[in-house]
Amino acid sequence: MPILPEYELSGQVAIFATSGGGEAPFLAAALAEAGAAVFAVARTRPLLDSVLSALPAGSAGTVINPGSDISAARALSEFDRTHDRVDILVNDARSMYAAPLPDIKPLTWDEVQTRNVKMPFLLSQQILPRMAAREYGRVVNIVSELAERGMINGSAFAASQAALLSLTRSLAVEWGRHNIRVNALGTGWIDSTNQPIEQQREELLVRYTPLRRKGTPQDLGPLLVYLSSQSCDYSTGQPVYIDGGLNAHP
Repeated sequence: MPILPEYELSGQVAIFATSGGGEAPFLAAALAEAGAAVFAVARTRPLLDSVLSALPAGSAGTVINPGSDISAARALSEFDRTHDRVDILVNDARSMYAAPLPDIKPLTWDEVQTRNVKMPFLLSQQILPRMAAREYGRVVNIVSELAERGMINGSAFAASQAALLSLTRSLAVEWGRHNIRVNALGTGWIDSTNQPIEQQREELLVRYTPLRRKGTPQDLGPLLVYLSSQSCDYSTGQPVYIDGGLNAHP
């Protein structure tokens, strides 16, 4: 991925946290390719291993209990063993769940909100004061476009995405005076399996998408790098969507 000089992340330290999703290794790799040192955080060991496999040899990471403030603090203690500051926080909080409303158990609802909202909240609570002490920081919360749209059988997941988008806006207002920018990168339907275009267009949602294809992780990387860079200086509290035009539909 070509990186414009003004968007380079050389010398920057990023924490990349994921609660699930096939794009996570590609997104973490985009930060590293732009020059950032990336520390990975994930809610399961397989997720963590997949992200670390995409990063340069020697990159570190840890598993976090997404609902525990003690676990979040421990994750930062692990981080402190290899880094002395954090410039960038990326929360990839799109652990998908779909079910009809009558079938959603209260415990399942709570688990979805914990993975997708509480984990970014706890990490932000740990990291934003550190950024404020240095008067610099970039936070990118990756959300689904369902943060602002509805979907049949998608109430639990969509509610988590809307909550994270609202958190993004509130943190942008609260921490802007400390030279911290907090934005959301919104995604549409992303395919990380290299599905042929002809096969994609057999699906109704692809035919409904103005660009007539699913997105790829490579579509997301350049915007993630920009939102993480020093050049992203006068944008905060904003969701920016890469969705093939889906949100342009009524």
